[in-house]
Amino acid sequence: MQFISSCTFLLVILSNFAFVQSKKALDEQHCEVCIKTISTFADTLSAEDKSNVEKIEKAFKTYCKKVKVDSKEHRLCYYVGALETSATYAIGDLSKPLSWGIPVEKICQERLFKTNPQICDLKYEKPIDINGVDLNKLKVKDLKKILTDWNEAADFMEKSEYIRRINEVKDKYVKPTTVDSNKKDL
Repeated sequence: MQFISSCTFLLVILSNFAFVQSKKALDEQHCEVCIKTISTFADTLSAEDKSNVEKIEKAFKTYCKKVKVDSKEHRLCYYVGALETSATYAIGDLSKPLSWGIPVEKICQERLFKTNPQICDLKYEKPIDINGVDLNKLKVKDLKKILTDWNEAADFMEKSEYIRRINEVKDKYVKPTTVDSNKKDL
């Protein structure tokens, strides 16, 4: 009986450890756009401005006006309420904690997430390593995105046409991987 209870206790400990490890992996990408944008914004503030709520709000609205339209940062500004077209006004949930010196991670993951969970759904697109990926395994959507990012025509019907076009223009946009000259092939 004691053996069973000790095994159960050990199982509970291991499952809690696994849960904590999986949560850490989630936290690295959770609210990544919010954390990066607000950290960048906070770095632009002077020490005097960081303690004044009104100055933070005004500065964030100015910051958001300069952000590229249709970017992830612009969408964050919309969700927080820093744009004229914003449907909500939650900029106080950003400015007050920032003025109190609360870390940006806590502001995004706790305060702003409670106001609007969509804020933490914003994620940066992962760049595709053209040299390290098999183009045949990519989706047509990804192949089309590669070509449109390069400002190349992407009006094809077949996946093979996308792959052929990427291989044709790849040398203009991607540096080939270099092999270390000190290593010799055997």
